[in-house]
Amino acid sequence: MVDFSVNGANVSVPVEDDTPLLWVIRDVLGMTGTKFGCGIGQCGACTVHLDGEPIRSCLTQVSDVADREVRTIEGVGATKAGKAVQEAWLNLDVVQCGYCQSGQIMTAAALIAATPEPSDTDIDQGMSGNICRCGTYVRIREAVKEAAKAATGE
Repeated sequence: MVDFSVNGANVSVPVEDDTPLLWVIRDVLGMTGTKFGCGIGQCGACTVHLDGEPIRSCLTQVSDVADREVRTIEGVGATKAGKAVQEAWLNLDVVQCGYCQSGQIMTAAALIAATPEPSDTDIDQGMSGNICRCGTYVRIREAVKEAAKAATGE
């Protein structure tokens, strides 16, 4: 049994300690917004926040999150940065196929929370671990800029 918090709610899951967090989120907790992409931490589709930091849930064992706070795409809108990112994504029609977008949004929200006024270089470096097969990188960068302004109240 592993105890941790997901989107502000305490959970206790009856799984093996080495179960990937991704499968606990999707299969045990039923939150399917976090996606499986590559399974080796290279694409970013499975990104969630652990104590506010973006991590790859496909590589993270559930025992590593015991007694800690996990935030998923289902809960990121409760944060100032997350809400701003979600709104910017909609305003700028970032999504094409949408598969990578939960990971993109989670990474962007963490970037803005850590760097409230990101430069193009900050955005490119911060988002570089997230692959978008549809190539919406230009819209992603613009949405991060818009979200950063909204989150800081500009």
